[in-house]
Amino acid sequence: MYCRGVRGATTVENDNREEILAATRQLLALMIRLNGIEAADVASAFFSTTVDLNAEFPALAARQLGWIDTALLCTHELDVPGSLRKCIRVLLHWNTTKTAAEIQHVYVRDAVKLRPDLSRLPPVDLDELEAWIQEALAAHAAGRPR
Repeated sequence: MYCRGVRGATTVENDNREEILAATRQLLALMIRLNGIEAADVASAFFSTTVDLNAEFPALAARQLGWIDTALLCTHELDVPGSLRKCIRVLLHWNTTKTAAEIQHVYVRDAVKLRPDLSRLPPVDLDELEAWIQEALAAHAAGRPR
C-alpha cells in the first residue's frame, strides 16, 4: 500500500459560507467517488483558498461528510498576481494500492484552467451526486459513519 496524493480544485462566485461549503462538498464527493476513496484510508487532507476567500474553512465540508477522524488543515494560497481567484484547492493523502497513474484528479468549474490536462472527467449526474452528498450529510448528522 502507498500513500498517494489526490488533487482537486474548484471555484466559487462569492466569498459566502454556504457557497464555499457546497462547492467543497461537491469537489470532495467527485474525488471520493471517482477514486473509490474510503474515509478510513485518508491519512490527511490539506485545503487551501485564495486570499479572497475567508467566509469559512473549506475543511468543514469534509467534516460534514463524516471525516471526523481525518487530520485536516486549511491555509491560504500564495497571492500570485494574475492567478485564478476565488479558488479552493484540496490535496488528499490517501493510503491505496492504486498506482499514481490510476489516480483521478478533479478540477471543476473555473479551476479547469489550472490543469486542463487533468480536467477530462467522465459524465457526472449532478442531481445524483447531490443526492449522495445529502445522504452523507444526513448520516453524519445522525452519527452514522458513511
